[in-house]
Amino acid sequence: MKSTRLEPAEAAAPIVQLAADTTGDTGDLASIAQEMDRLDRARQFARPLLANSRFDTGENALDHADGVAEILRSIGAAPSMQAAVYLVYAGDYLSEPETVVEQAFGASYASLVTHTRQLVRIQRNARNAWTDETDRELLAEQLERVRKMLLAFSRDLRVVLLRLASRLQTLRFYAATKAPCPVALAREAQQVFAPLASRLGIWQIKWELEDLAFRFLRPDDYKRIATELAEKRVEREQGIDTARAHLAQELAKVGLEAEVFGRPKHLYSIWKKMQGKQLKLSRVFDLRALRVIVASVPDCYAALSRVHEVWRPLPEEFDDYIARPKPNGYQSLHTVVLDHEDRPLEIQIRTREMHDHAESGVAAHWAYKEAGTKGYAGVSAAGDFEGRVAQARRAVLQQLLAWERDFIGHNTPSQSFFEERIYVFTPQARLIELPAGATAVDLAYNLHTDLGHRCRGARVDGQMVPLNTPLVSGQTVEVISAKEGGPSLDWLNPQLGYLKSQRSRAKARAWFNARALQETIARGREAVDKLLQREGKTAIKLDDLAGQLGFRNAEALFEVVGKDEFSLRNIESVLRPPAPVLPPTPESEMPLFKPAAAAPGGRGAVLVVGVESLLTQLAHCCRPAPPDAIGGFVTRGKGVAVHRADCANLRQLAGRNPERLIDVQWGEVAPVQGRPAVYPVNISVIANDRQGLLRDISEVFAREKSNVIGVNTQTIRETARMTFTIEVRDSAALAHVLRQVGEVDGVQSARRK
Repeated sequence: MKSTRLEPAEAAAPIVQLAADTTGDTGDLASIAQEMDRLDRARQFARPLLANSRFDTGENALDHADGVAEILRSIGAAPSMQAAVYLVYAGDYLSEPETVVEQAFGASYASLVTHTRQLVRIQRNARNAWTDETDRELLAEQLERVRKMLLAFSRDLRVVLLRLASRLQTLRFYAATKAPCPVALAREAQQVFAPLASRLGIWQIKWELEDLAFRFLRPDDYKRIATELAEKRVEREQGIDTARAHLAQELAKVGLEAEVFGRPKHLYSIWKKMQGKQLKLSRVFDLRALRVIVASVPDCYAALSRVHEVWRPLPEEFDDYIARPKPNGYQSLHTVVLDHEDRPLEIQIRTREMHDHAESGVAAHWAYKEAGTKGYAGVSAAGDFEGRVAQARRAVLQQLLAWERDFIGHNTPSQSFFEERIYVFTPQARLIELPAGATAVDLAYNLHTDLGHRCRGARVDGQMVPLNTPLVSGQTVEVISAKEGGPSLDWLNPQLGYLKSQRSRAKARAWFNARALQETIARGREAVDKLLQREGKTAIKLDDLAGQLGFRNAEALFEVVGKDEFSLRNIESVLRPPAPVLPPTPESEMPLFKPAAAAPGGRGAVLVVGVESLLTQLAHCCRPAPPDAIGGFVTRGKGVAVHRADCANLRQLAGRNPERLIDVQWGEVAPVQGRPAVYPVNISVIANDRQGLLRDISEVFAREKSNVIGVNTQTIRETARMTFTIEVRDSAALAHVLRQVGEVDGVQSARRK
């Protein structure tokens, strides 16, 4: 017995209409002729890309796309949605599919291509997760895929229809070619896609998916049941026709207008009932079934009464789904009776609206604009068009959430995986994923950072609630915001429960950090401005000043000044240039003699061998300090320049004018006002740039009582290069200071220049 193929639909299923209308497909098309033209253009666009390509299932890509488009047509999809099929599959063979499709067919199609291709990638990358139902890691992977599928479906409802039709077409391919179907594909169809189609009420696709998956997963059971049913098919069909005609006459006798027709039973549902109730095929009562459609709910119960008068009912086989609808909104009366030959016959009785809802899904109420104030699944059918669409969309997404919960319920070993997340709706029926325990403030930050900052209140399902109220899945949350403002410090207190998401907490903390930074910069700017006013340098360009000091811009300078990490003395040294050097005179070329002074680190600290009163000066290039080996060079007009013996400049000068070299040595310098003599030395530091680096290095110098008299910093590609000029009593003490600087976090090297 072959699985039932989908028959052409008389009108579009409401969920198909909803998927189109909520994404703007139909609004742009003026007529069916234009839609057909777009479908033809889409197929011609995709044909050269797909015609000679094959999927990893072995299917020809163009044949698969044609089959998916035909399935969508059979459930009432407009040509515009069928056109989307070809564009989605063509996207796999384009370098920039979203851009190309948007330019050729519009943004709505480009969005669908993006979301569908993302979902297909998720499925292909983790297909082996369905091969083993006992591996906990694979179960977790399955659940993660379901979560991502849910979010992809919620963004664009057309994705649901495309993926359902695609999987059905793939299973049809394996059935038609008699090729072995991979277990992963069949199990995914049975455990994910068929329940999804059931939750959305797309029964035609659900039944065929179940039967085909059953055929591949349990081929022996499938063949056995199909054979037994085939042997009695003629007898069963004749019995159904007789019962249908008889019931139609009986209902007409009591004045009930009704449609009565037979309903086929699908192989998988038969096998499931046999397994669930431990029955033989002969004890499955609904192999023979009738469906009765009447005008109103009172007529349903009147028809039920007449059925029970005509045939003998089995009380234990009666279900009233009108008084107690199923979770997905399904309503109907189900009863099983014994006919005149004591053969069981199942009868379903429902109104036309109930029937269309059952056949077309939870969005069916949306199609009936005059259905009253309450439609199916408790959704209002009154109000403006956009409001009805949003409510219908929310009803569909509620069923997607229920499908997810159903799936988790069958995978209890990994149930905690999903307990860490919730899904809530915006008033526009957008589905948002949040961590369990999240609040309206978390939702606001998820929607937009600025909205999170300005969040001041929230309505949950129409009721005002405190901002730290934990949300639960399925709620509709409206964020109330101020026009301007920022977050509260209370939000960062985990004990108060305002923020559950680490991402939201980071955004709120970043706002406070940014405000603190602006206050620091303002404080630094004020200090620099006051200094410039004192020095009479208000006309100077601040960015140029910052550049001279080694900062990338003025704000970076203001920041370190505001944090007290950079002394204003460093700025003063730039603002006060050294006195100009006068050109030498003939007299100045003669050696100058001057009584030795006892100034620390200056003249008189060095003795010139044989000439004790000669003017001396410590060279700035190498900054010698006792007990460094030193050498002297007689300059023109400045006396003897004292260099370190290993100074490169001294070697160059000696090479050009060896006669001007002179022996020098360190002399004894008496303390000045009780303080020992100190000498300036240069230190080079290379470090990974970070906030507070300059402060930390300066603290080392302060702790070692080394006075800093000059700083120059420059940062290139996150690497800071710093030169410090500090005062030391002798170079021997410098080694300890350098070790301490080298231990500062981020410092790569610290050495004397």
